[in-house]
Amino acid sequence: MGRPPLDRRPNDLLAHWLTRSGLSNVQLARAVTQRATARGAKGVCPDESRVRRWLSGETPRAPVPELITEILGEHLGLGSALTVADLGFPHPQHRAAADSLDLPWQQSAATIEAIAHLTRSEVMLPHTRDTPDAHHVHSGEQLLTPLQPWATAKPSPLTERLAERAPSGRIGTLEVEGLRAITAMFRDADNRHGGVLSRKAVLAQMSDATAMLDACSYTEANGRALFSAVADLGSVAGWMSFDAGLHKSAQRLFITALHAANEGNDKAVGAHILQCMARQMSHLEHYTDALDLVALAQYGARHHASPATKSMLASLESRFHAILGNLDESERAAGHAEEAFLRIAIEDEPAHMAFFDKAELSATIGVAHQIAAKNSEGARRTRCAEKSLTMLGTALSLRPDHRVRSKAFDHLGLARTHLAVGEVEGAQQETETALILFGAINSNRVADRLVELHDEATQFAHTSAARDLRQRIEESVTVTPT
Repeated sequence: MGRPPLDRRPNDLLAHWLTRSGLSNVQLARAVTQRATARGAKGVCPDESRVRRWLSGETPRAPVPELITEILGEHLGLGSALTVADLGFPHPQHRAAADSLDLPWQQSAATIEAIAHLTRSEVMLPHTRDTPDAHHVHSGEQLLTPLQPWATAKPSPLTERLAERAPSGRIGTLEVEGLRAITAMFRDADNRHGGVLSRKAVLAQMSDATAMLDACSYTEANGRALFSAVADLGSVAGWMSFDAGLHKSAQRLFITALHAANEGNDKAVGAHILQCMARQMSHLEHYTDALDLVALAQYGARHHASPATKSMLASLESRFHAILGNLDESERAAGHAEEAFLRIAIEDEPAHMAFFDKAELSATIGVAHQIAAKNSEGARRTRCAEKSLTMLGTALSLRPDHRVRSKAFDHLGLARTHLAVGEVEGAQQETETALILFGAINSNRVADRLVELHDEATQFAHTSAARDLRQRIEESVTVTPT
């Protein structure tokens, strides 16, 4: 009925999905037997003890993995969306697990396998926000329901895993700090040049780090630190994929990184990953999901978030409320962000929050005011536009030279604010600067913002400034003229 692997480990993924289905071992064995008989498969009649062997790591012979997948998928209402790989079984074409967002919490082995799969199999493909890839990201309850347990999930006990393995090396603080230094280097490269160029290198580094998690020994403290470092590196890999327009890949990387953060017992990194996911969902126009992800981050990290994290999450909350037309809530959240920012002590902030400085706060709230101006009328529109211009101007004056992509976003924010109040010439000037910066980086996110600006300028197409703005964007970005 099956063969034991050379290095058998409990099949945490199968256990997770079996528990989710509500079936007992006996019921699963009976269902497999019945389905095999109906298919004409002879000699397939597992009992409860055989199911326990599968859960302990035995791989059943074909067609049993496919039968189990069908049965559990039907009980869960997932149909063919559940795969053999999702259950921790080798795929006939060697396709590993991790296509599903619903990975088990408190299962470090499943987290390691999911990250290893992604870093082995990912290839770079030229996607943009409007490709089928972007339309196949998970959203709504399909996205939020599997993530809710993060807020209260505890890490699995690493000491038990260590006793079961045959170590091929030992990990100490030196290796962990080395990985954090490499992560900082990749994050800097992303800020300077965009995510496209370095994405494969980050995935390769993640693969190496995951191999250390899987094959080496470490104390519990060092193991937690290593999981946390891998999670932070995963956030960079997901962010680069997002910037490259590979949205499905980005979402899957963020999910596995979130699980790694949980195994590292690092709610602060988890909150950071969730805000990355929120920005992606906003970019894809799933604005309610973006707001829900921020709320989950705020709740889950409420006892662990630094002032910078709280300020960052509140500033994003302000932006998403503005998009949804909740202008009073947007202003309240902006006030909370500014209050929390005043409590920041830079030396006490985690490394992954280094990007959130006064410039980033000003830019995020400035965009919220820009969106509010677009959604307002009369005196309120004028007031919101003035706030936006002031805060985005502050952001630009404080931006370090290497934050090229951020500067491009700031100029685009100014251009869109000018358009919101009909100042087409101002929008044209800011667009010219943004296009110069765009030429120095490789970022599909900036391209998408340029397309949005191009479309927003349509209402002013009767003016020469708007016509010039739109033509310049069309020359730089592939746009379908409207």
